[in-house]
Amino acid sequence: MHTASAEIIENTIPEYAIRTRKLNLWYGTFQALFDVDLNIRNGMITSLIGPSGCGKSTFLRSVNRINERLGYVRINGTIDVLDKNIYDPDVELVQVRKKIGMVFQRPNPLPSSIRENILFGHKLHAGGGKTSKADQDEIVEASLRQVLLWDNVKDHLNKKATDLSLEEQQKLCIARLLPVKPSVLLMDEPCSALDPKGTAAVEELIWELRGEYTILIVTHNMAQARRASEECIFMLMGKVVEHQLTQDLFVTPDKKETADYIEGRYG
Repeated sequence: MHTASAEIIENTIPEYAIRTRKLNLWYGTFQALFDVDLNIRNGMITSLIGPSGCGKSTFLRSVNRINERLGYVRINGTIDVLDKNIYDPDVELVQVRKKIGMVFQRPNPLPSSIRENILFGHKLHAGGGKTSKADQDEIVEASLRQVLLWDNVKDHLNKKATDLSLEEQQKLCIARLLPVKPSVLLMDEPCSALDPKGTAAVEELIWELRGEYTILIVTHNMAQARRASEECIFMLMGKVVEHQLTQDLFVTPDKKETADYIEGRYG
């Protein structure tokens, strides 16, 4: 009985995938984030909006510790991902990057084949070098199907990834994260380099992935935030102003600053 209870507790999925408490961040002497408290729900798409320089991308890059690459960054407060503070001393950076995937503004495929791009993370994190070719083939197909790219590239898996269209490259960059089974996908302006058709395709993909992954997306495009997210966070000058269901935030915002931004009065 005790064992069964332990298994239930261990396998319980927390309500919030990301929780921050009193998160502050400085670039040298400049403070970019101020006492950020957020609860980001598991399995949902949450967008971050706000004017340039408000702290959106800084927050996103704190959630997978990319900001640590800059020696002049200082952080205090906590960021819990699936109920574990990712800044605890016992947390290995490689495990953070395995559980929290990152998609950037411009597609950044490796200068190798489509197949090798998909298998890169698997080989790096999951001992994929020992995986049979048949198993690798299954991983490649499953990942490409999940990002709605398989039918386009299944006969060209040895083609250079950089020869794909920008839309296809961005989908491939998302697919490259999936074999290591991340829990959270962070997306920093993932459609900024795409044309309207490519943007629509990537938004469709983001919507398809909801539920299986927690997705946090930074966007300067308020129409995109409204179309492609379920909850929305408005940030201003390094602070969280408002966090609501997306439809509520755009239709009946609680704060005057949010209404001013949505109506184009600044930003």
